[in-house]
Amino acid sequence: MRGAGGSKIYNDFMQNGTDSRELIRALPHIRALRGKTVVMKYGGSAMINGELKKSVAEDIVFMAAVGIRAVVVHGGGPEIDTMLRAVGKEMRFADGLRYTDGETMDIVQMVLFGKVSKDVCALIQRAGAEAIGLCGLDGLW
Repeated sequence: MRGAGGSKIYNDFMQNGTDSRELIRALPHIRALRGKTVVMKYGGSAMINGELKKSVAEDIVFMAAVGIRAVVVHGGGPEIDTMLRAVGKEMRFADGLRYTDGETMDIVQMVLFGKVSKDVCALIQRAGAEAIGLCGLDGLW
């Protein structure tokens, strides 16, 4: 937030042609969620568009600025597919779902928790909010 000139978020809204009415319309939602944790699904397909990635990160920064905690549950299908192709592993699907044998699961874990999670955290941090990555397996073994 900035001093007498208003918040950075408000100034950015104004520079992008957004007027205060949009912020006012958002206030009931902001008040309802302030101090709460919101779980967001960030699909792998949404991660391949640079503008969409930037927009998601900015939304998370805005939420943090108004007191809403975000937990981002991310996908990574396109990144997984790329790695499977790179190592020569055949991708198998059944009824639209990825078939994941043990070897494929090792690759999925490596991609999701070794690369995608770190990329998502870095994206959010560059946009101006704090972020840490956790894996569902952390602390369970």
